[in-house]
Amino acid sequence: MKQQHLYIVTGASRGMGEAIARQLIAPDHVVIGISRRTSAHLPGAEQWEQDLADPLAAARRLQAWLEAQDAGRFASATLINNAGVVPPPGPVEATSLESLSNALRVGLEATLLLSSAFLRATEALGGARRILNISSGLGRRAMAGSAAYCAAKAGMDNLSRAMALDEAAKAGGARIVSLAPGIIDTDMQADLRAADPKGFPDRAVFVGFKDSGALTSPDEAASRVLRFLARPDFGQTVLADVRDA
Repeated sequence: MKQQHLYIVTGASRGMGEAIARQLIAPDHVVIGISRRTSAHLPGAEQWEQDLADPLAAARRLQAWLEAQDAGRFASATLINNAGVVPPPGPVEATSLESLSNALRVGLEATLLLSSAFLRATEALGGARRILNISSGLGRRAMAGSAAYCAAKAGMDNLSRAMALDEAAKAGGARIVSLAPGIIDTDMQADLRAADPKGFPDRAVFVGFKDSGALTSPDEAASRVLRFLARPDFGQTVLADVRDA
């Protein structure tokens, strides 16, 4: 039986995550989208309705599914941790505890637990393994009014670096990258442009991105991310920016 290539994409119901999953659909690919809701634009993908605000349940489900697969079925297995949440812009004391907790659970804890489940359960499957974590420039520089999102992405970056060190010590270890995908025209950008400048002093910067045409469409951003994923040197640089490729 011809081997297939497995791709697992979180946050696949809209925006760049949906575009990534859609562009990955191919006859020899198994594409699994993990999101709170399904998308009508992903024919040929398997979609799991799974709230990543409960990351433990999502990771257990992924691990159980992977452990049920036959060894040798997949020539490669790739996990793309794309899901993220931006709380209402503003300082932490003006943001609800629930929103702050949700942002860290979806943006960081889910990445950690899904990566753990993926690495554990794919080790026996054989084939090349990759983890692509979708980070942000805000994980590498702070911005007022965005503490939870900055913290999640900064944590994702250092998590990726630490996991990459662990994998480098293994024979056949997974290759791991935390990739900033550029500035994308998504709902998050619209929310930032609509924010109150009193709590989000950089609002004008994001208005300028839109007005100047600096935003990349989700489809083009997905294409650039997938080109990066396919590079033969994927994993040699753990912290990367698609604009530097």
